[in-house]
Amino acid sequence: MASTDQSPLPEPDLETIEAGLRSQLEDIQARLTEMKKPPEKGSTIGFGKRVGDGTSEAVSRFVEVGVANDLEVTAERIERALEKLAEGSYGTCDNCGEPIAAGRLKVSPASSLCIECARRLPGR
Repeated sequence: MASTDQSPLPEPDLETIEAGLRSQLEDIQARLTEMKKPPEKGSTIGFGKRVGDGTSEAVSRFVEVGVANDLEVTAERIERALEKLAEGSYGTCDNCGEPIAAGRLKVSPASSLCIECARRLPGR
């Protein structure tokens, strides 16, 4: 016979969550700083008729810009989660005000929306 025990999930350790978010944010900021460095003096970036080092470097830079944009979005989400921790609203959806499922927060501690509100966002 299947157990119907619905024991609640343990309360999240907010200090551990905050430390993890801060560490992740520091890592992202370090990566962004490295990615935003200008090309070395004398390097050639350009597209010509032949594929060469300059073309490879240009394509690589385009990819880095896309990655940097994703990292900036992630950093913003982490910063919002840290704000919510500081104001005491961590775990509450920014949109509807309902609690965010503990499982969602465990998988994605920077979540500031419940799963239903996140699904309603354009582009998701």
